[in-house]
Amino acid sequence: MRIVRVETLPVRIKREEAYLGSLPAEADDGAYFMRPPYRALYSAHFETAFVKITTADGVIGWGEALAPVAPEVVQQIIEQLLTPALLGRNPLDGNVLWNVMYDLMRERGYYGGFMLDAISACDVALWDLRGKILGRPVYQLLGGAYRERIPCYVSGLPRPTASERVALAQSFVASGFHAFKLAAGHGVREDTDSIATLRAALGDEATLLLDAHWVYALDEAVQLGHALAELDVGFFEAPINPEDLESHAQLAQAVAVPVAHGETERTRYQFRPWLMQKAADILQPDVGRAGISEVIKIGSMAEAFNVKMAPHLSVGLGICIAASIHTAAAIPNLYLLEYQPPVFEIANQLLDRPLVCRAGAYELPNAAGLGVALDERRLRELQA
Repeated sequence: MRIVRVETLPVRIKREEAYLGSLPAEADDGAYFMRPPYRALYSAHFETAFVKITTADGVIGWGEALAPVAPEVVQQIIEQLLTPALLGRNPLDGNVLWNVMYDLMRERGYYGGFMLDAISACDVALWDLRGKILGRPVYQLLGGAYRERIPCYVSGLPRPTASERVALAQSFVASGFHAFKLAAGHGVREDTDSIATLRAALGDEATLLLDAHWVYALDEAVQLGHALAELDVGFFEAPINPEDLESHAQLAQAVAVPVAHGETERTRYQFRPWLMQKAADILQPDVGRAGISEVIKIGSMAEAFNVKMAPHLSVGLGICIAASIHTAAAIPNLYLLEYQPPVFEIANQLLDRPLVCRAGAYELPNAAGLGVALDERRLRELQA
């Protein structure tokens, strides 16, 4: 059982609504754009990079990197650096292959970013392959499922006004969802008021979360953190620049609301100091950036510190979502998994069988491997 082919498919799918709401006018030409106060680049498309690994016996494994911009970079890394290291290898050698890929550029300083995104896509595809070869769903290969329904939160509430966000949340409540994350970072007072409005409308039973997108300094984050604790917020995500470990540690010690961190990190090595310095109460690795193998190891490490996991899952499409569901099922210290309804809808259009998320939880696929495969014909139809 040997790997004979590794193919990468960078993808752009036109969308009507951006990740955080309506598209700005400058996005009409397809260029990347910025969305103040956030500092990252955003795209007018759903962008991702799929990988397809095939064995000599014709078994196919699908993977996906979280690549919201420049998916061709992931493609080039896989084609030029990772593929030569994978061809001819046994796909059952999971940990060996992860370390082989990681070591290729380790001494040159590439142990994060696009390099790890590319490794993660291949890692997911290798898990899918192993499941299909052995006739077992991935979660069983990971040690079994702690849960068959994966609790999730509705992410973002991308509406411009407080009343529209309340109405959107209430529409999900009517469908059985009771956990919501607000995409915030608009100032201490505005963020506090936005959460307070949601709390008043949804009541004490709703789980409310806030993502600040790294916009605050330590003093502002402490002020907001105290307000969020009084409003019984489940976690305060990405409050300060991700490089500032010390400020996060001070914040976590100063406020009662749990501090969440992790979508910027890729490996157990990067998460280790956050646990050692008690700088995060909830870790948020993304399977599309860390891979199944590494998220499981991060989860085990976090468990030793009595820290929960809330895997990040933003604009990854169907393969990434399926991989995240299997991984979340196998983590004992899971808090919640992220759910992006517009992304989920597009993702299902690309799959041979749809994933299911209803009444506040994902349903765990039970077929061999990830339980889904990419519909390449449909993918070509939707490409921008």
